[in-house]
Amino acid sequence: MFSKPFKIGGTLLVLGLAFAGLMYSTLSEGTEFYKHVDEVMADPGAWQGKRLQLHGFVVDKSILRRPDTLDYRFQVQSNGKVVPARYTGVVPDTFKGGAEVVLKGRLGPDGFAVDKDGVMAKCPSKYNAQSPAAGAGS
Repeated sequence: MFSKPFKIGGTLLVLGLAFAGLMYSTLSEGTEFYKHVDEVMADPGAWQGKRLQLHGFVVDKSILRRPDTLDYRFQVQSNGKVVPARYTGVVPDTFKGGAEVVLKGRLGPDGFAVDKDGVMAKCPSKYNAQSPAAGAGS
């Protein structure tokens, strides 16, 4: 009834459309930008509502926890720029003032809203690189 080239063309068209639809739905829902606090705070309006992985350092003495809850308020900074953040949940043991963190969530008008299980605190390394000045006298 249909010629062989028409069947092959139709099949390729259907497969191409299915693949394009799958890619669109995957990328539109799962896209997260990995940004440093100073990059985001240089133009916060451009990042409002977008999914982000935000990298920075917890500001010393900024962690506040509401009594008898897992509600946290804290500040994260990078290169002099600071963003307030809020999180509800269990934080890693390494989460403290000065800790390097990556937060998953969204930037809103009142700060960064961290997703559930969205706090990742870097473990301090006992293998720190030797500074060039210290190695010069060897």
